[in-house]
Amino acid sequence: MKHSVIFAILALLFISCSNELTFEDRYFEKKTTLPCNENCPQITVKIPFAKDVPVVADSINKKIFSVLKGIIYFGEKPYSSTDYKGLLDSFIGSYETVQKDFPEDTFGWEGKIEGRVIYQSDSILNIEINHYTFTGGAHGYQGLRSLIFNPDTGKSIPNDQLFKDKNAFKAFAEKKFRTKYNIPENKSINATGFQFEDDKFQLPLNIFYTDKGLLLHYNQYEAASYADGPKDLFLTFNEVNNYLIRK
Repeated sequence: MKHSVIFAILALLFISCSNELTFEDRYFEKKTTLPCNENCPQITVKIPFAKDVPVVADSINKKIFSVLKGIIYFGEKPYSSTDYKGLLDSFIGSYETVQKDFPEDTFGWEGKIEGRVIYQSDSILNIEINHYTFTGGAHGYQGLRSLIFNPDTGKSIPNDQLFKDKNAFKAFAEKKFRTKYNIPENKSINATGFQFEDDKFQLPLNIFYTDKGLLLHYNQYEAASYADGPKDLFLTFNEVNNYLIRK
C-alpha cells in the first residue's frame, strides 16, 4: 500500500512537470553560394522554441515565426515561406537575384536575429527579438521587438491589455519621459528635437518586462531620427504596479 501511494505521488509529479512550458534554443544559418571575398552575405537566426505543452507552445512558436517573417524580407511583401529554412533561403535567394542583375555592386547583405526569454511569471511571458538586417544602402536597420504572451494559453497580449487605464499610464509615462529627456512641461513634446507623430507623446510599440520593472523602448525612427538612435524609459514596478493588470 505504501509503495502504491509513493508511486501515485511520483506519477502526479511527472505529469505536473511534463505539463510545464519549457524552451530550447534553435539555430538556423544560410550563406550565399555565389563567389565572394569579403562581406559574404549570410543570415543567422537563433530563437527560443517553446515545447512540452503542445497547444500553448504551438501558438507561441507560430507568433515568433510570423514576427520574423515581417523582419526578414526584401521587396514589398513578406516571403511566403512556411519554415525558417525556407525563410532564410528566400532572403539569400533575393540577394543572389539582385547580384546577378547588378554584378558590379559589391555590397554584402546581412541578417542577424536573436531571440530570448527575458521574463516569465505565472501571468506574463516576454520574449525579446533583437534583429539587424542590411540589404544595401547607407546603413542597415537594428531594432528590438517585444512579444508578450499569456503563458497559460500562448496567446499574444497586446499593449492595450497590459494596463487598467492606458491613457492614465500614458500620461504618467509622459511626465517621466519629459523629466528624463529635459523637455519642459509647458513646451510641446517635440520641442527639444524628438519626432513624435502629430507632436503628441505616444507609448512605444515595444514594452519589455524585467525583474525590476517595465522598459519602454522606442526603436530608431519611432520617436527620434536615425542619428539620435533608440530611446528608452525605465519604470520600476513600485512606480507602475497600480497601472498594471498583470505582472
